[in-house]
Amino acid sequence: MLKGPLGLAFTPLELPGVVEIQHDQIGDERGFFAMHYRQDLYEAGGVPGPFVQWSLSRSGAGILRGLHYQLDPEAQGKLVRCARGEIFDVAVDLRRSSPTFGRWVGRTLSESNRRLLYIPPGFAHGFCVVSDGADVEYRQSRYYAPERERGIRWDDPAIGIAWPVAAPRLAPRDLAFPLLAAAEINYP
Repeated sequence: MLKGPLGLAFTPLELPGVVEIQHDQIGDERGFFAMHYRQDLYEAGGVPGPFVQWSLSRSGAGILRGLHYQLDPEAQGKLVRCARGEIFDVAVDLRRSSPTFGRWVGRTLSESNRRLLYIPPGFAHGFCVVSDGADVEYRQSRYYAPERERGIRWDDPAIGIAWPVAAPRLAPRDLAFPLLAAAEINYP
């Protein structure tokens, strides 16, 4: 763990490039203040910038979104935060030359634990909502490019993600994604 100024802590996870970020918040009877992002500190903690797009999704209980990625040259790094509720957030290594290709890592992100997850380009991303609902913020390093967007099956047995929701609800598009073995991937 790399502890930075202003209460930021950066923990590299078991998949190279994936970093968990924790931050402190300062509060009193009026509420609180928290700094979620400062480019120079994040870069020192292993999270490269800049981020060019900021998106928000709202999902109900039991919703699973993913596993999504964009092909090169539009592969996105994502900085993910759960602003309301609680999610189980997952990254899957899709870099064919990586010794961790096809492996996954997951973390609980919530408004109460104030953690963020950085997922570098070359990874698929997904999450499921484990609370009554959740608002999830994403900062992306590349713009959304629908012609480059792809996905892999959330329940691919070759990956073996241990989702904490027994019967998640997915969009038809996400249900139709191929298994990893048949997915279009152009990462080295």
